[in-house]
Amino acid sequence: MYIGLDLGTSSLKAILIDDDQRVLAEHSVALTVERLHDGWSEQNPESWEKAVREALAAIRAQHDCTGLTGIGLSGHMHGATLLDKDGTVLRPCMLWNDTRSHAEAAEMDADPAFREITGNIVFPGFTAPKVEWVRRNEPEIFAKTAKILLPKDYLRFYLTGEYVAEMSDAAGTAWFDTGARDWSDRLLALCGLSRESMPRLVEGSAVSGTLRGDLAAELGLPACIVAGGGGDNAAAAIGAGVVREGEAFLSLGTSGVLFAANDRYRPDPATAVHAFCHAVPGTWHQMGVILAATDALNWLSRLTGQSAAALTSDLGALRAPVHTLFLPYLGGERTPHNDAAIRGQFLHLDHATDAQAAARAVMEGVAFAFADCRDALGATGTTITRALAIGGGARSGYWLDVLATACGFPLDVPEQGEFGAALGAARLGMMAATGAGPAIATAPPVARSHDPDIALAPAFAEAHQRYKAAYAAIKTL
Repeated sequence: MYIGLDLGTSSLKAILIDDDQRVLAEHSVALTVERLHDGWSEQNPESWEKAVREALAAIRAQHDCTGLTGIGLSGHMHGATLLDKDGTVLRPCMLWNDTRSHAEAAEMDADPAFREITGNIVFPGFTAPKVEWVRRNEPEIFAKTAKILLPKDYLRFYLTGEYVAEMSDAAGTAWFDTGARDWSDRLLALCGLSRESMPRLVEGSAVSGTLRGDLAAELGLPACIVAGGGGDNAAAAIGAGVVREGEAFLSLGTSGVLFAANDRYRPDPATAVHAFCHAVPGTWHQMGVILAATDALNWLSRLTGQSAAALTSDLGALRAPVHTLFLPYLGGERTPHNDAAIRGQFLHLDHATDAQAAARAVMEGVAFAFADCRDALGATGTTITRALAIGGGARSGYWLDVLATACGFPLDVPEQGEFGAALGAARLGMMAATGAGPAIATAPPVARSHDPDIALAPAFAEAHQRYKAAYAAIKTL
């Protein structure tokens, strides 16, 4: 049996699977985020320790774990967990959505070496600018810092006593040579750091350590191996079976992600496409990111006083886009604009625009943002011919029809079941424990597919052009 641990922002989830990848037990533990100042977002790593002990104890209470041979890890990326020479945490972890280091990120991004070596823009959420903020604002903490760990890698340190990271998560630090799959000595030196401050690297499907004997005894678990694991999106791709060239998923959650697996490294930082290592050897991935997807519909729900379900329950068959345009930049945008200052817009409102028409415009606007991501990935040579649709928004058949037609490729909806980051982590644990390869990361059974409406495709393409022109017109206002 194999356990997958997924350290999310709001909860830690654990699942137990067998050799046939059937889920035998699962448990989630809620986590909280501290926001002491505007733009700050922190968690105390001690809460992760408590959560993982509770989750593992709950898994053992649900099912006999005598046959446990591997644990895999997944977690939210980009966090900065600072430890002293004794392994003591020096300050709360600054999370992926902590943006206090925007000035430091801009300075780093202005140095061509960062984009050239990492293949990515240096975003404020990345790890390197956060640590630079600590160096400038908390010098006494920086002076004591001996190791810098990503969130899931701190969880690994707690479980195994080993300082280890893996490629998919390390690629989001801004210290990583993504093509070479190794730390960059040059970038570390530019930040006053060296390899001594970094954990050693393994592939996500490799063994990174063994569960500590004292902790195993406390929890009543075997002292099994712990795999390298993966960053949350890479692990989700392992869970969804997106590991080979040409495979992709579209995540329609609070934010939106268009994820494509690649058999080679294809960076294009100018378009704000994320180019990271995948969690299995010799594989990379790209992501186009939308900051507000279902969050945009939830915003309209609050504005109108109608639930999202009520707004979208009676839209009927797919129609050509409404004349009203919505730009879903409620909190800025990532791909392809990398524009933190832009904000959402409604255009071409008239007396006939009611709540339902506004809902259609919001869904179409999000779909056009995904089409922008498709084009950005396409500019690197990545062609998506179909994708797995996941996330809460994928429950809306109308929205999937809109997305398929706007993006020009079919969307497959999986049957109910576990296929997210926790399953991906468990699969990586299985690979490390058994020597299995990526072939065990199979795609879930498909419940239904949504194909593009060929007759409406020209109308959606024309509306997408208007959408792009609208951004160009308003970005300086």
